[in-house]
Amino acid sequence: MTNWRWWMVVLLFVATTVNYLDRQVLSLTWKDFIAPEFHWTDNDYGTITAIFSIVYAICMLFAGKFVDWMGTKKGYLWSIGIWSTGACLHAICGWLTVHIEGYESAAAMTAVQAGSTAALAIASTSVWLFLAARCILALGEAGNFPAAIKVTAEYFPKKDRAFATSIFNSGASIGALIAPATIPLLAQFFKDQGVGGGWEMAFVIIGALGYIWMGFWVFMYNKPEKSRHVNKAELEYINQDYTEEEIEAASKAEEKGAKGEKEKSISLWKCFTYRQTWSFIVGKFFTDGVWWFYLFWAPAYFSDQYGYASSSGMGVALITTLYAIVTVLSIFGGYLPKLFVEKKGMNPYNGRMLAMLIFAFLPLPALFAQSAGAISVWWPAIIIGLAGAGHQAWSANLFSTIGDMFPKSAISTITGIGGMAGGIGSFFIQKGAGALFTYSENAGKAFQFLGFEGKTAGYMIVFCCCAVAYLIAWAIMKTLVPKYKKIEA
Repeated sequence: MTNWRWWMVVLLFVATTVNYLDRQVLSLTWKDFIAPEFHWTDNDYGTITAIFSIVYAICMLFAGKFVDWMGTKKGYLWSIGIWSTGACLHAICGWLTVHIEGYESAAAMTAVQAGSTAALAIASTSVWLFLAARCILALGEAGNFPAAIKVTAEYFPKKDRAFATSIFNSGASIGALIAPATIPLLAQFFKDQGVGGGWEMAFVIIGALGYIWMGFWVFMYNKPEKSRHVNKAELEYINQDYTEEEIEAASKAEEKGAKGEKEKSISLWKCFTYRQTWSFIVGKFFTDGVWWFYLFWAPAYFSDQYGYASSSGMGVALITTLYAIVTVLSIFGGYLPKLFVEKKGMNPYNGRMLAMLIFAFLPLPALFAQSAGAISVWWPAIIIGLAGAGHQAWSANLFSTIGDMFPKSAISTITGIGGMAGGIGSFFIQKGAGALFTYSENAGKAFQFLGFEGKTAGYMIVFCCCAVAYLIAWAIMKTLVPKYKKIEA
């Protein structure tokens, strides 16, 4: 049997890695490189990440349907092409701000007195420009997971999908792992060389990686039944969940699609009538924002609370350790339900839900992350790493529940709907965190929570919310869909 399906996983893994690298450039450069130049506050950064989240959410609603309509190959190409362009466009925001505000150079903007009217004008203009670039990034990135989950459903039987998903989904962790070891150093190198503020080239170099991936995708991807790299034995393995009649029906539907005839599918709005859809929505709404909070705010957290800049050796070590834990542990998340199915004889959905309940407990130690920081800064890094690993393992199984319950023709659409819910949840966390941190920092000792004061108390509040989100989500999901039930188109 050939194993071309695993090369598809490699492509999905690389795409997801690039996806998260592009997201991380801003979070790793804003505090130490961008904020001083544009006089940003935590609230400004929170606004940018929140708007990114809500635009991503809106685009996700339609991205899945777009991928189902356009086809996996073209849909993925459009997606990564747009987000790579958006990533590169961040680099010109500084140049545009200088010209719009009428300064001679970025250094002249930096020299403006903090808190002055001029500083507020610079911050406002730059925030709007970054928002524009961020919206283009969000538009393209919205297509990544709908397309990737569709490829997984095309190339893997149900029992292997969570494992395959956990592998490509670990690209998020790898991207977050590589990012702190490269992006701040890239920015610092180009800054030392006198190339702008340094951060501009970091956006350009990381953004350009997507264009390289597109070349590999064009030549390597095709549907398994059409791929010259997939032999009969592998195709039979891939289609083991389906009867000959179902495979023949799918083939006819594919032929109809090629001839321009209408293929039977579930409409976008009808998807909202199923409890299974709402179960997936709940799972994404409560938990995606938690992961994005760790992704967007961890570098600033270690800089704010412990004084380790993202470009410092200790800052790089802390973030790298955090995501190394996420990467190593999260891959096992997709293997656990496989054991439940093969060893315990459970159906794939029940096996996944049991695994997700186990993973829902991993983020709970985040309740003690702030307290443990008094002992050593390494404890928050380890605890957040465990919480992040729990999320990635949870996420891999959550994505795979779509393939369990919906036909292939609706997989990208349902993924997009759930992604929209996750983006909305992230909007509330990002904007809330930014406003809370700015308020608590200004309030100082007057703001207290569980024995913590000022901005430290603000972080404690958000950590508490993140810790319990998964158990709440699991309980609601289980209530909505207590037993496995497949939806037919």
